[in-house]
Amino acid sequence: MDNFAGQTQHKVSTLAEPQHFTAQLAPRPVTVADTGLGELLLADLITKHLFEAGVLDLAELSERLCLAGSLLETLLAFLRQEGYVEVRGRSPDSVLLRYALTDRGRANAMDAVSRDGYIGPAPVPLKDYVKLVEAQSVKHVVVTREKVRATFADTVIRESLLDRLGPAVHSGRAMFIYGDPGTGKSFICRRLSRLLGDYVLVPHAIAVNENVIQYFDPTVHHRVTDGISAAGVNLNQGHDPRFVLCRRPVVITGGELTLDMLELQFDAVTRRYRAPLQLLANNGMMVIDDLGRQRVAPIDLFNRWIVPLEEKHDFLALQSGQHITVPFDVVLAFSTNLDPLELADEAFLRRIGYKIRFDNPNRDEYTAIWKQVCASRGVEYNPTTLEFLFDELYKRENVPLLPCHPRDLIDLAQDFARYRDQAGLSTEALQWAWDNYFVNLN
Repeated sequence: MDNFAGQTQHKVSTLAEPQHFTAQLAPRPVTVADTGLGELLLADLITKHLFEAGVLDLAELSERLCLAGSLLETLLAFLRQEGYVEVRGRSPDSVLLRYALTDRGRANAMDAVSRDGYIGPAPVPLKDYVKLVEAQSVKHVVVTREKVRATFADTVIRESLLDRLGPAVHSGRAMFIYGDPGTGKSFICRRLSRLLGDYVLVPHAIAVNENVIQYFDPTVHHRVTDGISAAGVNLNQGHDPRFVLCRRPVVITGGELTLDMLELQFDAVTRRYRAPLQLLANNGMMVIDDLGRQRVAPIDLFNRWIVPLEEKHDFLALQSGQHITVPFDVVLAFSTNLDPLELADEAFLRRIGYKIRFDNPNRDEYTAIWKQVCASRGVEYNPTTLEFLFDELYKRENVPLLPCHPRDLIDLAQDFARYRDQAGLSTEALQWAWDNYFVNLN
């Protein structure tokens, strides 16, 4: 119900609150062995960074790779011994040595890029990622009735509906949310993620043997705090900066969804992998919005989810043909304006634990929404104007009440009022807004 106004801001946790917890969950690596990665993979990653940047000192390399300076010194010593890296003089504004590639090092870097084009922070091994997802699992989150009501205290929504949504999120099982367009399904799905807790650790990238999958996506993973600073070159405290502290992810996809978006994305030009949508959503929520409007048949989409829903893991394929098993720790919500029985058979619907219908608001609920929107827009609430809307427009035109109408009609009426250099919401402005909002074929 993105028409709702007067919503309070969700409190964001600071690093001081989860610092001890995250340091235990992902301790900062001190040695190469602590990273869980092979020395050659890390050495190749260093040469790729130097190939891209030219000359870098230890602090710059530490910031780029999200690894401690003492750890990098071990790798740089190996690269110097192999003749891949040479030491350059200090810059005027730094006491740190600078490093650059030799001709042999540039050839090695080009070969490394041709095999895997990833250039970024050091990845974490897949096995460590699996352990992290389990430790942060949505199934560990306790959702109570009090917590649900506190979360939706600023939202006009029926208590009976909350008492169906709350247990659904608590269970971690999939939901099938349906109802008429404009009844608030998408908005409520977004807000449900608040019930899962404030923050999780998200890796920059995941290593599968010699392949690296870019994982962190700023459009999905919203940082709570930066993972490393220039001052962290020699520090061995705090959580592993290869992980980013983020809010629990919420992935929302609609009519643009295709089956290939649920597989590893490989760019043949850059030789880079990117994580699919459901992998990005781990430890959070994924909403399939406008189900039935996708370019892929619903039955094909449902078949793609059968194994992840039942087994809580998914299978992805690398370009080599190798299949990998990854966690599926996602509260999955299907949202549709269509009849569920037209989209899926009973066998699949049984696999979805919760089928929740969103109905149109009654007159009192609509009035509460109208008041919220008026408050958020700085418009004085006038009950007479709203009575005009109910009795002269909705009743006469036989239009059902929808939660999205107050926001849209008030915004259009304000456009008219500003154009006429008028203040407030007049019945004339509302009539004009109504005539422009609804399609009239007569």
